[in-house]
Amino acid sequence: MTVETAAAKPLSIGDIRNSIETRARNASTIAEACFHQIETRDSEIHAYLSTNRERALEQAARIDDLAAKGEPLPILAGVPVGVKDVLTIEGLQATAGSRILEGYRAPYTATAVSKLEAAGAIVLGKLNCDEFAMGSSNENSAYGPVHNPHALDRVPGGSSGGSAAAVAAGMAVATLGTDTGGSIRQPASFCGVVGILPTYGRVSRYGLIAFASSLDRIGPFTASVRDAATVLGVIAGHDPHDATSSPLPVPDYSADIDKGVKGLRLGVPSEYFAEGLEPEVRSAVEHSIDRLRAAGATIKPISLPHTRYAIPTYYIIATAEASANLARFDGVRYGFRAKNSDTLSAMYRRSRDGGFGAEVKRRIMLGTYALSAGYYDAYYKKAQQVRRLLTEDFLKAFTEVDAILTPTAPTPAFKIGEKVDDPVSMYLADIYTVTASLAGICGLSVPCGKSQEGLPIGLQILGKHFDEAMTLRVAQTLEASQK
Repeated sequence: MTVETAAAKPLSIGDIRNSIETRARNASTIAEACFHQIETRDSEIHAYLSTNRERALEQAARIDDLAAKGEPLPILAGVPVGVKDVLTIEGLQATAGSRILEGYRAPYTATAVSKLEAAGAIVLGKLNCDEFAMGSSNENSAYGPVHNPHALDRVPGGSSGGSAAAVAAGMAVATLGTDTGGSIRQPASFCGVVGILPTYGRVSRYGLIAFASSLDRIGPFTASVRDAATVLGVIAGHDPHDATSSPLPVPDYSADIDKGVKGLRLGVPSEYFAEGLEPEVRSAVEHSIDRLRAAGATIKPISLPHTRYAIPTYYIIATAEASANLARFDGVRYGFRAKNSDTLSAMYRRSRDGGFGAEVKRRIMLGTYALSAGYYDAYYKKAQQVRRLLTEDFLKAFTEVDAILTPTAPTPAFKIGEKVDDPVSMYLADIYTVTASLAGICGLSVPCGKSQEGLPIGLQILGKHFDEAMTLRVAQTLEASQK
């Protein structure tokens, strides 16, 4: 049994809350249905690293008790959710997809997760991901790859592949992922779900195991744009535990979601429709742009001239920050420690060598090199200067348009193992997403079609800083036009 209606349509967040409020369903039954779906499908998808049925059913019982007493229900009452395993939950294992954190249990809960639980959500478990969120395919988890629910021989996208696959396979109604260079939007595109990259600072990073601190962001995956707006509204907002979280008030993201796009100016950057974009992705995205034009939007060609520098800039900044953040994992304070070392330095080396996977080691070495004496100015400082140029590209574009439309990824989901031996090819899978990450703006991926092989294709909508409401409004219009 899945969390579906008789017509096999997945239940929305609103459906779940309303059905619990009217006593047509109860939260415990809905949670059990999700656990049944996990037991049925996850042996072949491997989206979950761990589940916690006892804790989830305790949370569900509290919601059912509120409903039985006729008390007001919180906005996410009874909604089953999963959490990417780079976010901490007090008392539960937190691995970040890495052996080096094996056995580590977090002493506190991430703010985004606390907000979900305070809003009545039922946390089913922790979701598989690329090790320390480093990867574009979810093949780099130390606990094995995640498979795409639409084609099990394909990747789900990374690094939040488990979060996207869980929603696509009906094993959660909503999930949390993280996006450093595209790790929410690209797997959302590959798995045919909605994924949001909030503006940097919009969602607290407290409790997030860091990859690259100036880029990491937490955002939701859902089956619909409206559900995504609801979850984002819950997790957004200032947090005194995170000095980078914004004090700006959080708007009601659902308030204007049905206003349509009539009169809006939507930009289409030529740099995102060049060589490397597969024809069927181009076709699906262009048809979607035509639908938005038919809905009343003005489509305007624009240019983001520094786009071609985004991938090298991203991989210098992200790896430099990763090399600093991951220095803390030394076999002393967390999880895995190598045995039989004669000296302290040998224990450090052997713990890090045995605990980290190949992709993490590659990025630590790249980042350490970029920050090293004699190379800092040539690489890291220069990358930060280019990052500013990329941001100015967007700021200039947003004086002419209300939002920007691009493909989310140049291809549909590729086969497992197809790019694993070619890191540069893998890095290019993020070519359309890293610019927004570097600029700190918001964006989302919404399904816009399928390939001839039935694989989902996503359209990316990019918005101004803190203008998530605009991206959701455009996405809602596109989603509605496809029904």
